[in-house]
Amino acid sequence: MASSGKGLEEVPEGQIESNYDEITDSFDAMNLKPELLRGVYAYGFERPSAIQQRAIMPVIRGNDVIAQAQSGTGKTATFSISALQKIDTSLKACQALILAPTRELAQQIQKVVVAIGDFMSVECHACIGGTNVREDMKALQDGPQVVVGTPGRVHDMIQRRVLRTDQIKMFVLDEADEMLSRGFTEQIYDIFQLLPQSTQVVLLSATMPQDVLEVTTKFMRDPVRILVKKDELTLEGIKQFYIAVEKEEWKLDTLSDLYETVTITQAVIFCNTRRKVDWLTDKLTARDFTVSAMHGDMEQSQRDVIMKEFRSGSSRVLIATDLLARGIDVQQVSLVINYDLPANRENYIHRIGRGGRFGRKGVAINFVTADDVRMMREIEQFYNTQIEEMPMNVAGKWETTRSTVMRNWMLTAACRPDLNDLRPDSLFLFVSGRSKRSCTLGSGLEKRETLLGASLGVELTGFGRFSKSGFPSVPHVIVPYSGLPRIQG
Repeated sequence: MASSGKGLEEVPEGQIESNYDEITDSFDAMNLKPELLRGVYAYGFERPSAIQQRAIMPVIRGNDVIAQAQSGTGKTATFSISALQKIDTSLKACQALILAPTRELAQQIQKVVVAIGDFMSVECHACIGGTNVREDMKALQDGPQVVVGTPGRVHDMIQRRVLRTDQIKMFVLDEADEMLSRGFTEQIYDIFQLLPQSTQVVLLSATMPQDVLEVTTKFMRDPVRILVKKDELTLEGIKQFYIAVEKEEWKLDTLSDLYETVTITQAVIFCNTRRKVDWLTDKLTARDFTVSAMHGDMEQSQRDVIMKEFRSGSSRVLIATDLLARGIDVQQVSLVINYDLPANRENYIHRIGRGGRFGRKGVAINFVTADDVRMMREIEQFYNTQIEEMPMNVAGKWETTRSTVMRNWMLTAACRPDLNDLRPDSLFLFVSGRSKRSCTLGSGLEKRETLLGASLGVELTGFGRFSKSGFPSVPHVIVPYSGLPRIQG
């Protein structure tokens, strides 16, 4: 820990480079405590992820560290393993203090620390707002070796002198860009002033803009920098698409079509405001869709119940603000929908990182109005990535159209890799059995017709449900590809 400003001043504006490339490619080679190593393997890890191979050892050695890696690559376990290696379990006092920007993320980190440290007799307490202050005070007086919390409550507990800082040897900021750039800077700096001068500082995040790095000069000493360039930040395994929505009011119908026809395990839908989350939840509920919602205005107990239901799978679709975008790991999330593009381009990668965690496949869909095009282009440029229109010619034999129905089919194929080999000669047109929406047939055609019965002008070869074949079990029409009429405008 330092206030000299040394360590990052030499980093030129716009250039963020690693200064450390040593790799330790197995947990056995890290010389971890036997009980910690047992916990690592019991947690399900077999070998370190890329960030774990590079960051765990310098943290254990006591270096200040700035570590950056993609969402879902094991950053939480990186500092959890490092902290558990360094603490003295016989000392009943806080030795590692970990801050997170949201209560949910802090609780998740606590669970990881407890799980990995299962064979170490370690105590870890989550010190977060929205919970009983007296219970917090009692737990902290018992001297847990690791404390995970949000800045406000942690600062309050330090001020009350129930969270003692004299034994703290490691201070961790998870999702550091969020912590330092969105109003937490002053609280964090106040906490720093109360820590021992020898405290080691570790910052981790998926994004680390230059202005945030400059802030760290206030409290880091010659840090090891383990950083990835912006053009390396696009998440492998996550297919990114956009749907052009002419008007904001049309987003709801587009979402309803996707919701009705796409087979997914679990999905997260992001909105930019709490009011929009409530509005969208009410609208979808009125259309008989089952959804859950979560944002910062809710009581902590209510948020806990919602997250528990979502993690267990009893809730399959969660509508949320960026509160959920930071580090929440729900294993089964396969689809992320940005109902609104994030107002902050750095948050894009945090949002879509909810799908495809730890190398799993996922799909990200962005609803884009004319007003959103500039932001989408900025996101593409910032991450050096391309967000493709939905649908693309995924199967190689399907005509690209702008119809919602075709988008739904292509999205289904993208979300269900097991369907990729099913390429019949017929064009499958999925139609909502409840609302029978209209859409455009063909490319560049303007006239809109409902996709039912004789309105197609062709003989139907099938109508019904194909649940046994693996397709979504919704009413649909099957039409020979060659039989599609060219409807004149």
